[in-house]
Amino acid sequence: MLAALRAVAEPTRLRLLVLFARAELTVSEVTQILGQSQPRVSRHLKLLCEAGLLDRLREGSSVFYRLARRGEGNALASLLAGLVPEDDPTVALDLERLQQIRSSRAVAAAAYFRANAEQWDRIRSLYIDEREVEAALLELLPPGEVSELLDIGTGTGRILEILAPRVEHAIGIDLSREMLAVARVNLERANLRNCVLRRGDMYQLALSGASVDAVVIHQVLHYAERPGDAIREAARVLRAGGRLVIVDFAPHALEFLRSEHAHIWLGFAEEEMLGWCRAAGLEPGRVQYLPGEPLTVAIWTARRRAPVRPALGAVESAERMGARAVQINPTGLV
Repeated sequence: MLAALRAVAEPTRLRLLVLFARAELTVSEVTQILGQSQPRVSRHLKLLCEAGLLDRLREGSSVFYRLARRGEGNALASLLAGLVPEDDPTVALDLERLQQIRSSRAVAAAAYFRANAEQWDRIRSLYIDEREVEAALLELLPPGEVSELLDIGTGTGRILEILAPRVEHAIGIDLSREMLAVARVNLERANLRNCVLRRGDMYQLALSGASVDAVVIHQVLHYAERPGDAIREAARVLRAGGRLVIVDFAPHALEFLRSEHAHIWLGFAEEEMLGWCRAAGLEPGRVQYLPGEPLTVAIWTARRRAPVRPALGAVESAERMGARAVQINPTGLV
């Protein structure tokens, strides 16, 4: 704690805490806000990271910084940032420039969304209202059941928007930098500070095993070359008893989705999906179908099996009993 307090006991680094309490930022964005050189800013960030007050997240060629997600560093950084008055002239100017950064992000995200909205809207018109899918997800993942959530192929961040308010931490993974930019704007607009966005591959998640309580894969697997491998990787990061929720299309015959929209799979049969889940060591649950016209949305669920403690064999039991007899024999004789 003393090391953290020493690290933040400097005007620029205190200003940085205030900024990172409100947004994830790159070094170049911080230099724009503070009006300081990149080497100087980098040194301040390095000291705050070493003190456990900031997290450093790589996203392709960019590196984002944010307040530490957990532990004493998070508690202390959040407390100190909250004590700084927003009407302080220096802080007020920093926050004004932060808003300019956010506005620039929003403009870039909107341009990307406009360029791609037509094809997304055309696909959406073929199946049910997304609100029905979202309602089903909220029912499957009730408040208090999930602490750590992972959204694979987060896209615009919509799944995080609806589920993050009921979990402690949420992570969104996507391979597209453009989509992550859209998601970042949406999450900032929703003021969801418990979310982290990372650029990553669904076949090689940069997460340790058994580290999350739930994984959602929403409308992603029909783009996957190897859906079974993606499910196996999702299963790897699930804790015992953790839940996997997959949302995708039931089998259909709309070939234009393959030729015009890069869909590799024209939906998935129930047994096919459940077979991948079983092969990944998951116990399949019920399948829910939401009929649309002409596409039907399916929601598959599965849980990570809890490890079973093997029963003692006869020999092992006898050996343990013998060892116990030796320990309690007051004569010391076997």
